[in-house]
Amino acid sequence: MTKQEYLEKVALANAWMRAYYELDEPLASDEEYDALIRELRAYESENEPNIDSPTQKIAPTLQSEFHKIKHLSKMWSMEDVFDEDELRAWAKRAKCEENFFIEPKFDGASLNLVYENGKLISGATRGDGELGEDITLNVLEIENIPKTIAYKEKIEIRGEVVILKEDFEKINQKRIEENQSPFANPRNAASGSLRQLDTRITKQRNLKFYPWGVGENTLNFEKHSQIMSFIRELGFLKDDFIRLCVNLDEVLNSYKELCNLREQKPMMMDGMVVRVDDLELCKELGYTVKFPKFMAAFKFPALEKTTRLLGVNLQVGRSGVVTPVAVLESVNLDGVIVKSATLHNFDEISRLDVKINDFVSVIRSGDVIPKITKVFKDRREGLELKIERPKFCPVCSSELLDEGTMIKCQNLDCKARLVNSIIHFVSKKCLNIDGLGESIAQLLYEKGKISTLESIFHLKYEDFEGLEGFKEKKITKLLKAIENAKTCELFRFISSLGIEHIGEVAAKKLARVFGKMWHKQDFENYKNLEGFGEEMAKSLEEFVRVNSQRIDEFYTLLDLSEEKIEVVEQSPIKDKSFVITGTLSRPRDEFKALIEKFGGKVSSSVSKKTSFVLFGEEAGSKLDKARELGVVCINEEQFNQLLNNAL
Repeated sequence: MTKQEYLEKVALANAWMRAYYELDEPLASDEEYDALIRELRAYESENEPNIDSPTQKIAPTLQSEFHKIKHLSKMWSMEDVFDEDELRAWAKRAKCEENFFIEPKFDGASLNLVYENGKLISGATRGDGELGEDITLNVLEIENIPKTIAYKEKIEIRGEVVILKEDFEKINQKRIEENQSPFANPRNAASGSLRQLDTRITKQRNLKFYPWGVGENTLNFEKHSQIMSFIRELGFLKDDFIRLCVNLDEVLNSYKELCNLREQKPMMMDGMVVRVDDLELCKELGYTVKFPKFMAAFKFPALEKTTRLLGVNLQVGRSGVVTPVAVLESVNLDGVIVKSATLHNFDEISRLDVKINDFVSVIRSGDVIPKITKVFKDRREGLELKIERPKFCPVCSSELLDEGTMIKCQNLDCKARLVNSIIHFVSKKCLNIDGLGESIAQLLYEKGKISTLESIFHLKYEDFEGLEGFKEKKITKLLKAIENAKTCELFRFISSLGIEHIGEVAAKKLARVFGKMWHKQDFENYKNLEGFGEEMAKSLEEFVRVNSQRIDEFYTLLDLSEEKIEVVEQSPIKDKSFVITGTLSRPRDEFKALIEKFGGKVSSSVSKKTSFVLFGEEAGSKLDKARELGVVCINEEQFNQLLNNAL
């Protein structure tokens, strides 16, 4: 690298740093920024560093509408390590290979709290490490930060402010509905929430504060772990993954364990903090220009990376909705090669203002389909192409219906619609035709054996003869499964039709209220159902208008039961809401049916309005959230006792 190239990279790194820390609008992924910093350090290891290099400072000089506040002691950043070799090299430099304190490194916004005479007197952002922004009024709106503590000496308590993943999704959904740009990630949402001039917005964001250390203090402990135990006893939140590791092998094992918990944690993590536990040794080691020598951030593999959008493919779902899918320059996300990402719909494309050949940030969370979170418009070179809204179906070429947010193929004979509809129709939660899976459905369609949903029930033994993989026993078993499927519950049949916005819960409601006449109702009748909105009612109205006669024909083929759940009137859980989580002794559907029989309701997410959380083994973030919110949490034995009281 030449001197000029080095200076250009210093300028670029400073621009990225300022955008990340001050503007809450990242111009690059974390991985790109880390790689750039490492390039600068490599050059500076053999040459004199430029005074303006971000390696020589903690964060950019602040420019905002908040007053500045000086920290009582400097608020340092941390050195990053990315693999076992770098971890061992750091430990060697720290002259310590035993007795480490470790905890998750949450991806949020750092906060410094000052307490005096047991009262919270100020709260400030990290800032440049010496001066932060005075956000005391906003800090007072964060519920889990104690306003008073049982300790009278002056002390700085430091930690991370985070937004839970579930709350982050809700915030972004609301911002989109209000035509505001969504936050790129929970870290930016947390930082932006702390730096609101309107404290009411901060209060609405449900921020969480987790302490990770202290600054100025007069505590008399020998270990950092003792300090943290003391701090958490004062009333601060404590994560359940905190370890004391005897040696580096234990640190590495803990790192692997925490990596595996990455998706289960209710908040985002980007690594694990490793620090020397002995405070006297920490004091001896001291600091570099930027980092404490006694601690490091052992970073996780990136789940968000930058790549280029090469094109857009169109997929047609069983309801005819056309979904755009981004074709990406392949990128490795935590060991998974990602070549595509969801774009949701064409309104999302407009909101992102994404174009073909744009550089984009892609994130993957567990088994969820990767999605594009940001477009780096500053990198455009003039070669970008607008993504046009389609006018014709990519599968059958028929004209598409453009409803704004959704674009639909209305051709019921469209191959993409039909095959996907059949797969859904025969699935376990619908008609449950065992043996008629995706590949067989595709084969039967290709061979002309089925051309409509109804034609499934007209299949004969000879239709399977000669087809690869079909012997007498398999054919007989499949035909029996088809015959058994003719007798099913009405709500399963409704759900099997794949009506837009109508899932299992809505199908049950339709079956209970209207019975077999569910398809003879009008918009107002649908809209007046509890839990139904305008979109659901419109979708139903459109579907039954087109398919009412066809449903009557289905009734001649199927024996649909209208069994209604007899609700126990005098029940302690009537009108109570339940969330089920963890592994129980029986399938969840059985517990769900019991709850509904006794007049309760089952929801998928925990909120302050949840009455009970029924939990089993290996219950995860839902149980943690319930306990934080004070929701009553019961195990299977307690659940049975609750129901027995009603009998």
